[in-house]
Amino acid sequence: MADDTPRSWKTERDADGIAWLTFDKPGTSANVLSAAVLVELNAVLAALTQNLPRGVIVVSAKKSGFVAGADIKEFTNLADEQSGYQLIRPGQQVFDRLEALRCPSVAAIHGFALGGGLELALACHYRVGVADERLSLGLPEVMLGIHPGFGGTVRSVRVAGVRAAMQMMLTGKPVRGEKALQQGFLDRLVPEAELRTAARALVLNPPPRHRPAFAERLLSFAPVRPFVRGSLVKQVARRAPRAHYPAPYAMIDLWSRYGAHGARAYEAEARSIAHLFTTPTSRNLVRVFLLQDRLKAGGSKAGAQVKHVHVVGAGVMGADIAAWSALRGFTVTLQDRAMEFIQPGLARAAELFDKRVRDPAKNAATRARLTADVDGAGVPQADVVIEAIYENLEAKQELYARLEPRMKPGALLATNTSSIMLEPLAAKLARPERLVGLHFFNPVALMPLIEIVRAAATEQSAVETATGFARRIDKLPLECRSAPGFMVNRVLTPYMYEAMLCAQEGTPLELIDKAATDFGMPMGPIELVDVVGLDVASHVGEIIARELSRPVTQITRLNELLAAKKFGRKSSEGFYRWTDGKAVKPPAGAAVPPADLTDRMVLVLANECVACLREGVVADADLADAAVLFGAGFPPFRGGPLTYARARGIAVVVARLNELAARYGARFQPDAGWQMLLNA
Repeated sequence: MADDTPRSWKTERDADGIAWLTFDKPGTSANVLSAAVLVELNAVLAALTQNLPRGVIVVSAKKSGFVAGADIKEFTNLADEQSGYQLIRPGQQVFDRLEALRCPSVAAIHGFALGGGLELALACHYRVGVADERLSLGLPEVMLGIHPGFGGTVRSVRVAGVRAAMQMMLTGKPVRGEKALQQGFLDRLVPEAELRTAARALVLNPPPRHRPAFAERLLSFAPVRPFVRGSLVKQVARRAPRAHYPAPYAMIDLWSRYGAHGARAYEAEARSIAHLFTTPTSRNLVRVFLLQDRLKAGGSKAGAQVKHVHVVGAGVMGADIAAWSALRGFTVTLQDRAMEFIQPGLARAAELFDKRVRDPAKNAATRARLTADVDGAGVPQADVVIEAIYENLEAKQELYARLEPRMKPGALLATNTSSIMLEPLAAKLARPERLVGLHFFNPVALMPLIEIVRAAATEQSAVETATGFARRIDKLPLECRSAPGFMVNRVLTPYMYEAMLCAQEGTPLELIDKAATDFGMPMGPIELVDVVGLDVASHVGEIIARELSRPVTQITRLNELLAAKKFGRKSSEGFYRWTDGKAVKPPAGAAVPPADLTDRMVLVLANECVACLREGVVADADLADAAVLFGAGFPPFRGGPLTYARARGIAVVVARLNELAARYGARFQPDAGWQMLLNA
């Protein structure tokens, strides 16, 4: 390595002979383990082996945390299983060398140790963590369609036991400080000021290394493993079919075969992850991760001036937007016609705060940030005013006429409209350039996407402020052009209506929903209509059809339910009856779904995505996929509707759409935009 090459690892020996190994990858806000970083670490460890210190303490120089994991971009360059093996196996050997050091080694962890970062920590003899709310230890590789590959499938079980390790790896969910200590992932939990002192103490007076309780070790004994394996497979099968998500089953197979013991377990881990790298599931999940990173990067530092948010409309969406904004640290005022309309929203907010903020003092501070404001006293102080009233153009225009004169110069006026274009909304504004769409999705606390909608007149600074605000409340901002239904509702509407047409033709509702969930959707389209609300779905569908000069699809059963004021989940009955917030679905009996049922729903959605792309509603195909992935729950293992179409073959999909058009009508006519994708 040339002398002027930026180095990621720095070694310093203190007066006690302890080697402090500091990780600080140049040019990044978080440490990641690239192949080059691991090569450098291997050289450092080789030098330490030749001149053994009293102990080694691994620390991070990054304020953000310890190590975020492997460099995921390197996964996109893997052409086959052998190249995957050649990427992973040397990394395993580096961590083996760290574990084999003939002196105590300690990982001093602050912030996060995730994926390869936790595997690095597990290769150390001891781990000490900072006891604060930022601490997060996890092995989330399953979210990328793979499993730990630097020895984590073995060491996690050896350190924490089968149940804790498998729970962490199979769910991908991290654990916090006290739980990590209890499970054995940490040996010490200390205040930040004591991190280095505690690490030094473990080197100078090393205690026996942590081992799981005997009952936990017993589960890895060969005669017991088949029984545990069966239980684990059943748990995973309830959430993730093997055909769609092979990684969790591969983890279980590795453990059940080798019991997290011996050199063969590491070799098998490397071979297994090398295979998983090449699966469509992993390639698509890595792509989804990188799409998410792209959306996160969009916020940059814009929106820093936003401190006070005023929300008008305390219905479910408005109240939840207000609550989420307060949870993320903003001062929020919530306005509606009378206190009786605001109170239910405040009660919903309190439930969210109690679930997310356990510390009493912080909970009280969060509650104090959200206040009812019947008279709209917060409008002149607000940096962002969000309108979240019902979908009616005249009502929104009338509200803006009262709000705009009271807003301070430079404040942003945002609408949460789900279907109305910005141009007519802005028609009577004095400053139409300050109007943007901030289209949240329901439920606000769970759905990650916000569509940032701009009209031709919207100024760039307004878009940047809206995007920055979205990132500051930990959402994924996706810029859309003002168009009927924007992106997500535009493509979901024909999907839901096609499902209702299938029902009108006699296909049982539960078979329609099952076809969608078997494809990978989080819920079926009929259930989705009930959740959205039949009145809302019908109203949005009519607006989009009218704006696109299309006929409004008539669904007899939908009209009957609307006439009977059966609106879905919110009225306890729609297409389904609802009990305790869950749809009661009658069994389908011996009914067999039509052979083209899934194609009718999925391809009409994909065709609409292509239309949006052709019309420039979003900038490119990746953003079209991202919108439907993060805003509509399109199955991530398929990579998005356009990625799915490419995998199937654009020509094949167009031919299938022509077949469906010949049988069912012009709504399946392939959009002209397919030719762009075919030539791309």
